[in-house]
Amino acid sequence: MTLPTTTEHFHLRQKVTLMVNRYEVVASDGSGAEGQVLAVAQQKRVALKEEVTFYSDEARTQPVFSFKARKRLDLGATYDVLDEQGVPIGWFRKDFGSSLLRSTWHLGTPDGLEATGTERSSNVALARRAWEMLPIVSDLPSPFVFHFDFTAADGTLVLSSERRRSLRDRYDVHVPVASNGWQLDWRMAMAMAVALDALQSR
Repeated sequence: MTLPTTTEHFHLRQKVTLMVNRYEVVASDGSGAEGQVLAVAQQKRVALKEEVTFYSDEARTQPVFSFKARKRLDLGATYDVLDEQGVPIGWFRKDFGSSLLRSTWHLGTPDGLEATGTERSSNVALARRAWEMLPIVSDLPSPFVFHFDFTAADGTLVLSSERRRSLRDRYDVHVPVASNGWQLDWRMAMAMAVALDALQSR
């Protein structure tokens, strides 16, 4: 498995097992076609301090980056994204207050970028919440397709994640290149994309 140094499009797909949630980050040519697996992520189902590790191989022998909560069992926890040496390369957190009506996240990087991500459709956000309040059916796969867009303070789009219609959680992720050549670190993009699925109910 060859890790990218940059990527503008990738797919994310979830694989559910008995004890862990696993995610595969898959290359894309931007047209929707899936290519090689770029990284594999694994999340423990029950953990006091949330942590997800990304590996460069499907056997999960070579960790390459991760994200980890700073505190235990905190609804507003900040998560640090760490490289293979444990050095922070960015952070993200869910805005719990704003997310009561429309899921909202914030992320930041060492080069000074801060961006806010929200559900693209406020109507879908409200419909999802109504669905989750219903007995029994709330345990079924959600019928709603939701998307997230992350923008910097000047309105520049830095990351988008679009959910596909599928029995398993699958997403198309776009990491645009700005006019000045700047692009969100691919590890931050992959970490945030997984978090939008793995931590969405937190």
